[in-house]
Amino acid sequence: MNRQRDTVARFFEAIAEGERDTVEALLADSFTFTSPRDNGLDRAAWFRLCWPHTDRFADFDILLMAVEGQRVFVTYEGVMEGGARLRNTEIFTVTLGRIDAVEVFFGWSLPHPAPEGGSLPDPDG
Repeated sequence: MNRQRDTVARFFEAIAEGERDTVEALLADSFTFTSPRDNGLDRAAWFRLCWPHTDRFADFDILLMAVEGQRVFVTYEGVMEGGARLRNTEIFTVTLGRIDAVEVFFGWSLPHPAPEGGSLPDPDG
């Protein structure tokens, strides 16, 4: 197996299981988190701002996990408590079995809110 891949897979398992101690052990001291809403949160800020929301996830269905060097690219469907689903892609940087950085690219809710073959109205008009 691949150490980077195994580390990221364990991260998703620990989130789904609510295992904060495991997540803490997987994140490097220099960890940063970036998403459309967050710009380079450090480890402490991630635990303060993001960890409380992880209990919304009941499970993750990993659709794609590709490793290139220290980077792991993951596309998943998050299964939320209550059954709602969403799709995201994340890039993890993993060094020596610990996650240095996560970059999140938000996807969409499932089922997709736009009609098949169509688009949602532009919010800017």
